[in-house]
Amino acid sequence: MKGIKLSVLSLCLAVFPFFSPNLPPSPVTAQPATDSIRAANGAFQHGEKITYKIFYNWNFVWLAAGEVTFKVFDEDKHYHYQAYGATYDSYEWFFKAEDRYDSWVDKTTMLPTRSERSIHEGKYQIFERISFDQAAQSTTVWRAPKRGEPETKTEHPVKDKVHDILSSLYFLRTIDFAAKNKGAEEPFRIFMDQEEFPLKMRYMGKEGRKKVRGMGRYNTLKFEPQVIVGNVFKDEAKMTVWVSDDENRIPIMLETPVSVGSVKMILKEYEGLKYPFKAKVD
Repeated sequence: MKGIKLSVLSLCLAVFPFFSPNLPPSPVTAQPATDSIRAANGAFQHGEKITYKIFYNWNFVWLAAGEVTFKVFDEDKHYHYQAYGATYDSYEWFFKAEDRYDSWVDKTTMLPTRSERSIHEGKYQIFERISFDQAAQSTTVWRAPKRGEPETKTEHPVKDKVHDILSSLYFLRTIDFAAKNKGAEEPFRIFMDQEEFPLKMRYMGKEGRKKVRGMGRYNTLKFEPQVIVGNVFKDEAKMTVWVSDDENRIPIMLETPVSVGSVKMILKEYEGLKYPFKAKVD
């Protein structure tokens, strides 16, 4: 399993970008994302809670790996996003993971002001805090092997309008891709593992009545997020994400090959959506 990083949470956060620690990005020319900034959120609200199941295909056998839950909290001038994921007990003979991400985002810009993540994947552990100074285009990072242990501090310059991995997911939900032409690309930047990654989200058009195992059929918007080639993704790897074609714009399903096998993420349950779930057709 070394190098695959089958963190349940990391895979679910891959709903848009996928990251593997300490991998250099593929050469990318990112365009300014100025037009993408939204002054207000219209896709989610306080109390939203969405859970996904993760499946890993190895040697033609689909294994139920674990679950991840995403939550939204309204905290005065900020949205607080939280994601927690863990492997099932039945999967831990193969690989054990328990991760938590938190991100605090300014409501007026939808950009993060600070974030935290606590990672425990196999023998790998890390606790990290990041402070974002969007005006000064800089970040401050505190890292330790685990929460409560002595931290090391580093500072890093970044470009304008940079996200953490969790805030990027919710930011992209504020964009009305249904109004764009097929093939349209949305550039954005993420700071993670003390590096900045310029990425793009490609809109592939609408796909109606998409079947989701155990959940029914949905009208969806189809996307191909850019991935970072390395020990997780091969050059030809292509991730596909289906998002609800309604005002909620929640991820419904994700499929992607990895260096060994493939991964699938499937919507399990949801509550507290801001709008009626009109994408579900049966």
